[in-house]
Amino acid sequence: MDISFLGGPAPQRGVGVVAPFDFALDRELWRWVPDDVSLHMTRTPFVPVEVSLDLARLVSEHETLGEAVRTLNAIAPEVVAYACTSGSFVGGIAGERAMCEAMTWAGAVPSVTTSGALLDALTELGVRRVALVTPYTVSVTRALEAYVAEAGVAITGCAFMGLTRHIWRVPYRDVADMARQAVPRQGTADALFISCTNLPTYDVIPQLEAELRIPVISANQVTMWAALRRLGTPAVGPYQALTDPSARTGPTVPGPVGPAVAGPVGPAVADMPGVGDGPDTEQQQEGWT
Repeated sequence: MDISFLGGPAPQRGVGVVAPFDFALDRELWRWVPDDVSLHMTRTPFVPVEVSLDLARLVSEHETLGEAVRTLNAIAPEVVAYACTSGSFVGGIAGERAMCEAMTWAGAVPSVTTSGALLDALTELGVRRVALVTPYTVSVTRALEAYVAEAGVAITGCAFMGLTRHIWRVPYRDVADMARQAVPRQGTADALFISCTNLPTYDVIPQLEAELRIPVISANQVTMWAALRRLGTPAVGPYQALTDPSARTGPTVPGPVGPAVAGPVGPAVADMPGVGDGPDTEQQQEGWT
């Protein structure tokens, strides 16, 4: 069979992605990426330290990020993204900017982080009031609140899970339940942010936007949106307000919303095997991005 007419693979543009050692959602990142772009993944080294704000700082040290970026240099990506929410907000706005500078210096290409992308997305959507959903413990959630507040955005509601491990196993139904608790009624927030790159969100975003009638953005979504924007390429996210401008004024469907909470969600999450085991302490074991 003559296949010479195929001419070989089409040229690809590259996005380098630095993820923490426990990142488990590579496939979700790819869902926002168009066919002419490839993701080149690398992970930070495993650190046998209990998960906490201290660990977030440890895996986000400039030397660690620089080494990770240098592993991508041979592939020559056009942009590098650090796919970790807590690791990029733990030092505040100044810390996030310094991370980008360190990665750019190591790779000689533009760099973005999840938390920096979050602020860019809030600006893009004109958001001044935001509700938050996190799988984190109290201390990590409060650090996210402080980061968002530092950017001048008001926080109208917050729901968190207090998970210690296996965040990537949380089903969509529990993410949706958390969102409903963070947004008690229509008109209280301009948008909802679902934190943690290890928390699955792709398919639930359109459902929640229709139900809550506000833009819903997530950690992985904003990371890919920001990285691809550096290439001048739109992210693939039909019916998602951030990636599909037509969805910002599209039809909505009313749905139930529950009371806001400032603590762990109910039995749907707590009863999951391997998720939420043990008390809600200041420490976690894994799955914290």
